[in-house]
Amino acid sequence: MKQLGLLLVWLLAVGAAPVRLITDISQNRIDIVYTFKGAELLVFGAIQYPRGSVPDERPGLAIVVRGPAEPITLRKKARVAGIWINTASVRYETAPGFYAVATSAPIKTLVDERNAAIWEIGLDYLQLSPSTGGGPEVDEFTRGLVDLRRRNGLWSEQEGRVGITQNILYQARITIPAAVPVGAYTAEIYLIRHGKVIARSATPITIDKSGFERWVYVAAQTQGLAYGFVAVWLALVAGWCASLIVRRT
Repeated sequence: MKQLGLLLVWLLAVGAAPVRLITDISQNRIDIVYTFKGAELLVFGAIQYPRGSVPDERPGLAIVVRGPAEPITLRKKARVAGIWINTASVRYETAPGFYAVATSAPIKTLVDERNAAIWEIGLDYLQLSPSTGGGPEVDEFTRGLVDLRRRNGLWSEQEGRVGITQNILYQARITIPAAVPVGAYTAEIYLIRHGKVIARSATPITIDKSGFERWVYVAAQTQGLAYGFVAVWLALVAGWCASLIVRRT
């Protein structure tokens, strides 16, 4: 009877086990060197269903790669008395330096607004935390920020770009532009059913400078005064050399 009871408990536990996401990425670290022209990150994995029972319904998936968050101030210029000057500004406290989302279906049909806002799935649901509150002017600045980051390739939406095989395996390719900031990143995968997130996994990614670029970056961050003197000295030497070449020609 004791063994039968343990068997029943085990069967109930297996039956109630939640669905899981098993995820991996093509590279956990991306090094930026002087020849860096961008990279492509492959996010792939599998959905582990309780008791191995694969549903007939196609799963909904959203893959978000983001980081690092930083404050940013956006300014608006206007022509006043014939001179272009800054007339208004909005500061955002948590604007991600990079944000890309790939989904298996259009975001509006994949996830409801509440879950999209909680997990920040989609550019319309980013929690940018403007310091000046809301209003039409802030909405205008937000649209401008999104448009600017999209044109620079730093923010993107790729709806319908998550491939799913036999309702188990999934994969998506995320483009990393050359202008991507260094820092700690996260690849987040969301399994969505009936508009709600039912499972989630996260994998860390590091993007950092390497070689001479890293030496310059570290020097600028930790030895600001010495770095400034060296930069000015190199500029003077370059100008002097250019002047000699011009004189000889």
